Amino acid sequence: MLMKKDAQMTQAASSTDDIGVPVSVKIRERIKAARHRFHSNDNIAEFIEPGELEKLLDEVTEKMQGVLDSMVIDLEHDHNTGDTARRVAKMYLKEVFNGRYVKSPAVTEFPNAEHLNELMIVGPITVRSACSHHFCPVIGKIWIGVMPNEHTNVIGLSKYARLAEWIMGRPQIQEEAVVQLADLIQEKTQPDGLAIVMEASHYCMAWRGVKDMDSKMINSVMRGVFLKDSNLRREFLSLIPRKN
Repeated sequence: MLMKKDAQMTQAASSTDDIGVPVSVKIRERIKAARHRFHSNDNIAEFIEPGELEKLLDEVTEKMQGVLDSMVIDLEHDHNTGDTARRVAKMYLKEVFNGRYVKSPAVTEFPNAEHLNELMIVGPITVRSACSHHFCPVIGKIWIGVMPNEHTNVIGLSKYARLAEWIMGRPQIQEEAVVQLADLIQEKTQPDGLAIVMEASHYCMAWRGVKDMDSKMINSVMRGVFLKDSNLRREFLSLIPRKN
């Protein structure tokens, strides 16, 4: 009986200690305790407990309000920006950077019953992200080439788009985003070869800086037989219907 009472008192003391501690601090401490990385393009969903995302939304709203105050915007009388802090916080946590805070989308995998071993290309998949340097939009398209084998897991075409959206829904740089997507698809499907090409406009270059509206960035990742077989690589690249 005494042990149960002591446990209850310890739990109550712990709850009291948590009062006033920002939820972001609690999440960060869990991540550090697990020795995990939490860079801008990492997913941290496993460290967020039920109900904490809403609390994090409140915290980000409050801090965004402080940013707007420091920009000398009259939030009290300006009808256009009165609720901007909440809108921006919601946009970051639940929309454009949602890929940091939710778990990977469910992907149903099927065995390659027919032993398919021909080149398959999915795309263009429209993707939206934001650069981790300026939080400006990155908008573009992705093409995915898969060379399956008899052991490859087959996934629905829409699932490639779901996985791409999840990876891109974080502050990213394009070079790392494509590698992250390749790693994820490789893990899910185990093909003989995987090829990904991404072409995107970066608004950190178009909206600010040099303000060049026409420049795009194109990069690729080649794995397995796409890396070893130059003819297969050329076939994949020739079948991508890109428009300038």
